[in-house]
Amino acid sequence: MKRLRPVVLARAALCLIVVAGTTAAAQPPVDAAAEDGEARGTFEVRMAPAGTVGDTIGAMSMVKTFSGDLQAISNGRMLASGDPAQSAAYVAMETVTGTLDGRSGGFVLVHRGIVDDGEPELLVTVVPGSGTGELAGLSGRMEISVADGRHDYVLRYRLPD
Repeated sequence: MKRLRPVVLARAALCLIVVAGTTAAAQPPVDAAAEDGEARGTFEVRMAPAGTVGDTIGAMSMVKTFSGDLQAISNGRMLASGDPAQSAAYVAMETVTGTLDGRSGGFVLVHRGIVDDGEPELLVTVVPGSGTGELAGLSGRMEISVADGRHDYVLRYRLPD
């Protein structure tokens, strides 16, 4: 494998998110009947290179601001490798703090994005047991779409009674 510069890997990570996020079919179907709530809105993301891991993995820091049914700020880290136009992957974790449909607290999201021969797949899941405050016990999945520079989300979730 050839050695890649952090800037190249950072661009690859951003491209992978856009490629994976623009295709609704790229995400596994969510069983709507198994979820109690659905939150929709948009988010803005700021990313910055955070070095490399070895020669071929780029690290990024990210900060997101969510609007809509989820009013929150998140901070996270991403690792990415490959060429998103062909084959690549990224993983990320972010801590989300704010309100979800009026309930205050926080939770952690874990991302897994893969492009295999140009075919994207994206899975973003609430880490089990990560909910705090009024979001304790939260479970669910987030779908992300990107169009014309706008980032939209749909969080299908369950909270205990």
